[in-house]
Amino acid sequence: MLNTWADPGRPTGERVAALLAELTLEEKLAQLVGVWVGISETDQEVAPAQHEFAEPLPPWDELTKPGLGQLTRVFGTGPVDPLVGAKVLAETQRRLVANTRFGIPAMAHEECLSGFTAWQATVFPTPLAWGASFDPETVERMAHEVGLAMRDVGVHQGLAPVLDVSRDPRWGRTEETIGEDPYLVGLLGAAYTRGLESSGIVATLKHFAGYSASAGGRNHAPVHMGPREFADVVLPPFEMALRLGGARSVMQSYAEVDGVPPAADPSLLTDLLRDQWGFDGVVVADYFAVSFLETAHGIAGSPGEAAALALAAGVDVELPSVRCYGEPLAELVRSGVVDEGLVDRAVTRVLTQKCELGLLDEDYRPESPAVLRGEPVDLDPPALRDLARTMAERSVVLLDNASGVLPLGASKLAVVGPCADDLLALMGCYAFPNHVGVQHPDVPLGVEMDTMAQAVLKEFPAATVTTAKGCEVDGDDRSGIEGAVAVARDADVVLAVLGDRAGLFGRGTSGEGCDAEDLSLPGVQGELLEALLAQDVPVVLVLLTGRPYALGSYRPAAVVQAFFPGEEGAGAVAGVLSGRVNPSGKLPVQVPRGSGAQPTTYLHPPLGAKGGASSVDPTPAFPFGHGLSYTTFELSDFAAGEELPSDGEVEVSCLVRNTGDRPGAEVVQLYLHDPVASVTRPVRQLVGFARVELDAGEQRRVTFRLHADRTSFTGRDGRRIVETGEVVLLVGCSSDDIRWERSVRVTGEPRVVGHDRVLVTPVTTS
Repeated sequence: MLNTWADPGRPTGERVAALLAELTLEEKLAQLVGVWVGISETDQEVAPAQHEFAEPLPPWDELTKPGLGQLTRVFGTGPVDPLVGAKVLAETQRRLVANTRFGIPAMAHEECLSGFTAWQATVFPTPLAWGASFDPETVERMAHEVGLAMRDVGVHQGLAPVLDVSRDPRWGRTEETIGEDPYLVGLLGAAYTRGLESSGIVATLKHFAGYSASAGGRNHAPVHMGPREFADVVLPPFEMALRLGGARSVMQSYAEVDGVPPAADPSLLTDLLRDQWGFDGVVVADYFAVSFLETAHGIAGSPGEAAALALAAGVDVELPSVRCYGEPLAELVRSGVVDEGLVDRAVTRVLTQKCELGLLDEDYRPESPAVLRGEPVDLDPPALRDLARTMAERSVVLLDNASGVLPLGASKLAVVGPCADDLLALMGCYAFPNHVGVQHPDVPLGVEMDTMAQAVLKEFPAATVTTAKGCEVDGDDRSGIEGAVAVARDADVVLAVLGDRAGLFGRGTSGEGCDAEDLSLPGVQGELLEALLAQDVPVVLVLLTGRPYALGSYRPAAVVQAFFPGEEGAGAVAGVLSGRVNPSGKLPVQVPRGSGAQPTTYLHPPLGAKGGASSVDPTPAFPFGHGLSYTTFELSDFAAGEELPSDGEVEVSCLVRNTGDRPGAEVVQLYLHDPVASVTRPVRQLVGFARVELDAGEQRRVTFRLHADRTSFTGRDGRRIVETGEVVLLVGCSSDDIRWERSVRVTGEPRVVGHDRVLVTPVTTS
């Protein structure tokens, strides 16, 4: 007779309750932990404190006898052939099912921040590049395809997207953020979430919450942020990705916010996330975060105490391996210190998700589609490369071209700089070649790529191209600068290719644990650039970076910014240089003028702007939303209603016309200013945008429907409110390039709004 819990014809709740009733305490706790099979004390860290917790595992059958909740990174721990990895995963699941009393498979999770973090998988642009594209539709398609590839080899859960709003670009993980505006982050993050979920992959929102606002831009540093800023800047992207993207998992952050780590904060993980927002999925711990309550935060005296705090707060699964949720927690439950009901609560959530994925069905089989086909697996097929190319091309930002040197027509090009001939300079820290591949220098890269120098040679076949490194990405070796200058003197145009090398925990200039003391170009790259600029040759500065760097003191002929554009990135940048690609990227983070005076973002109140009370001018070199094109766009025929009901909406529209001689794309941006409010408000806040593709001479009307809920903010009493009175709507092509503004009166009665408020400004083009 078929067990109730294994019968797919019965309601999920009934099945889960029946299975839960049969589990012992040890079997329950086994569902709340992961196992990281490939972790080693000798490998370089890919997670903080990895070596500290990399204890030898018991024999597999002994370890998994009670069951297992999660398998950690079967593909992302070492370079494994995709088909081999799929077969290993299937065999692991088969053994797990055979070795346990109820035969419950594990969920397999992987990283997928810039594509599937696996050997031979497509390396897409990093999230900061998604932000530069202002293109949620392409981001969603990218995520869907990434998810299909993961599902094909047996993965169930993806640890993405990152929804942290950039608050201090010195933070090494800035490259993982989508930008410094919560609406941009939320809209694109929701798109990525939808894409993953539509492929069958469980999307995991991270890092909940406040992580990117760390003091001094330091990783794992305290967060000093008031509740209003937390509510209005940090939380909205998570709300959007849950409501609009359908995420089924959330990962808590490593931060401590005003002295409380999220992993031990029931007001965040239970009261807000579940009771107010209605989230019914699974909260997973960031790697070793439960242990950190003891070892890093000092609010628990033992692994058991850490487990008790995290479980009560609402952390359902300890990742990546068991340390706290195993025997230490079991002892506290047996002694009555921890209510077993809390264990049951978490296990119910985990089993519900497994049930929804088909892992509890009687006819479950461990073989993934790739294993059943038995053919070599291509994780980087032409369709994904095409999508990576589209994403890269739409994310390149032309910052400056006042000299008109671009597009290039020169016959002698010097490609100079430490990133000119380095494949790894094109990828972020969660791309497999940088994340894991660097630990295996004898293993091929896994994907076909061009360096910038190679891409320039292909893009300009009739040109004479010479190269010189000049200096390393970091360090103080200046011995190559003179040679680079000599190469530059003999060229018509110099391409100075500078930037970052993504890495982990100090092994790079950008990436997790690779924070910056200031925003000067790393190493002696600034000196190299100054030496090149001193020559009587036009210099085009090409930046391949994971964060914005201070550019106010340099005067190159042109500046092109690419945020780790991925495996097709070099061709995308070269296409912009030649004019084959008309640049359309916009800055998702402002570019500072000076290297200090951080943190600052465009989203500041009046006191955050330049003023006579301070000698420091925070005005950026290039503002949020800025980006040039090789064609020109005119915005005209603006229209907006004069009133906005406090429970209604107002239409704002304009004509956008391509007045140049070639096709291009403009991002029309709608901003809001609230001149008088009960608390200070940003001078300018993005509330809508539209990426509009236009042929030469073509025009379209862009219409935004702005709901009054989009003017809401957290008031003095901690409630989110829509206040009545005057607001100013501004339409432009960047936060500083405003073409029109209109005062509109919010009428009616003030309103308190909640999680069910309108989160998006719909936009149409006609």
